[in-house]
Amino acid sequence: MSSLSVARRGLLLVLSSPSGAGKTTITRSLLETDRGIRLSVSVTTRPPRPGEQDGVDYHFISTEQFNLMVNRRELLEHAKVFDHYYGTPSGPVSQRLKAGEDVLFDIDWQGTQQLKQIAGEDVVSVFILPPSTRELERRLRERASDPQEVVSRRMYKAADEISHWAEYDYIVINDGVEHAIESVHSILRAERLRRERQTGLLDFVKELREGR
Repeated sequence: MSSLSVARRGLLLVLSSPSGAGKTTITRSLLETDRGIRLSVSVTTRPPRPGEQDGVDYHFISTEQFNLMVNRRELLEHAKVFDHYYGTPSGPVSQRLKAGEDVLFDIDWQGTQQLKQIAGEDVVSVFILPPSTRELERRLRERASDPQEVVSRRMYKAADEISHWAEYDYIVINDGVEHAIESVHSILRAERLRRERQTGLLDFVKELREGR
């Protein structure tokens, strides 16, 4: 395999979906198989779920700390979801973009809108849809990390979340997790090759024309 690479600007890959549509599984696969992308670790005021680690899955903070970050404009985006607040710290994202690294976001449609207003063309947004409402409910019940009333609330909210599908650049229907993962991989590979993102192309083509 060729080791030739052209300098490029990093991108912000956003994955959104109703809860239970497979977004977390796809996110983990990307991080495990692609060394060129890092997860943007959000802050949240909700308590950790079983198996979640502070600083890895989320930065778990108090509501008071969250409000301070908002007031100091330290968040690229923030939203309230199911009585808890979520947000993206701006510092780590800026550093990675400058280094030419890609950053992966696991955020909802509200956060995606805010991110697009700030980052514009650097954002590549993907919405993950379930194959059916029945299948979405089955996945939520099998996850068993939430009580029944929470599952019911998530199902109720799913219709509103899905209504924002047309605001995204790409739509992936997760009717099979391996196929969905490969679809997102393909999107990422293609977006990295966009001419406007390859900042080193001008010099590279100049050298080609000069016979180097």
